Amino acid sequence: EYDAYKLARVVCNCVREVCEAWLDDLPPLRTSPRHFQTSLHAVKNSRRKMEDRHVVLPDLNALLGLEDAEEQQQQQTYLAVFDGHGGVEAAVYAATHLHVNLLQQEMLARDPARALREAFSLTDRNFVQKAVRENLRSGTTGVVALVRGDMLHVAWLGDSQALLVRDGCPVEIMTPHKPEREDEKKRIEALGGCVVWFGAWRVNGTLSVSRAIGDADYKPYICGDAESASVRLDGTEDYLLLACDGFFDTVRPDEAVSVAAAHLRKCRDAGTAEDEGCRPAGLAQRLVTAARDAGSGDNITVIVLFLRDPGTVVVDVAGPGHSDGVKPCRGGSGSGEEEEEEE
Repeated sequence: EYDAYKLARVVCNCVREVCEAWLDDLPPLRTSPRHFQTSLHAVKNSRRKMEDRHVVLPDLNALLGLEDAEEQQQQQTYLAVFDGHGGVEAAVYAATHLHVNLLQQEMLARDPARALREAFSLTDRNFVQKAVRENLRSGTTGVVALVRGDMLHVAWLGDSQALLVRDGCPVEIMTPHKPEREDEKKRIEALGGCVVWFGAWRVNGTLSVSRAIGDADYKPYICGDAESASVRLDGTEDYLLLACDGFFDTVRPDEAVSVAAAHLRKCRDAGTAEDEGCRPAGLAQRLVTAARDAGSGDNITVIVLFLRDPGTVVVDVAGPGHSDGVKPCRGGSGSGEEEEEEE
């Protein structure tokens, strides 16, 4: 019979043995050819429980011992935000298993976007089976980013989002899954479900997202089929921002860019100040504060992956002549060479 407590003890003992062995003989450390600075902050906010989970793996290959695999020659950076509802089980499961399921996909080397979608589907199927066995009713939205070489691949379910900022301008690379999205509404109604207004647009009057991992009681209306987008990085990108709806429901993309520019300008002006709030690493916390100030009471998780040196972002974005620190953006939200796919 499965005993989670016994398993936890075995795992802890194994980790302790490895750490003790490393004290005597530390293995050579693998240096990553490219290092991205990250900023992360997550808060429970005014909710009773924290149901968000996040994952930041700067070098996915090194973590899982893939440096010698032929198909994994390029460094891969993996980021994920999962926003749970109805309990934390689905978010915890996705944070634990999705990147492992991704690496099991044979098409990962040649088609990372498809591999991400398949990993979402596999994670959803496996969790639904677990949920049925254990009578779990939770679900989770999710957004995952994979940076490999000069390509950014993003996949998502639900209303957690990714925002790319290029040369000081927000680039729209995805459309969240919400019941009011016309294609989502048609899909749900074609399956026999309905979308109704009850404080927000909801599937069958209950859930305000139209796709998620889990939510076994609401399948097939709440489906686990992710969408994906791929963007070629040309070197003008400033950073990538991943966050749950607790952030994006109250902070628009252009507002996020303005907040970030002001913070990075403060870092430049502070110079070598010891205050953590004056460092680029404090950007995610500043963005979370902006969401709370704008009225968000939900759990909030924000991850910022700097795609170039933050000091360069300050020079380009917070330059003289722009009082708000943001250069004018042509086309409003910006644009980029991107492919959006769904399977």
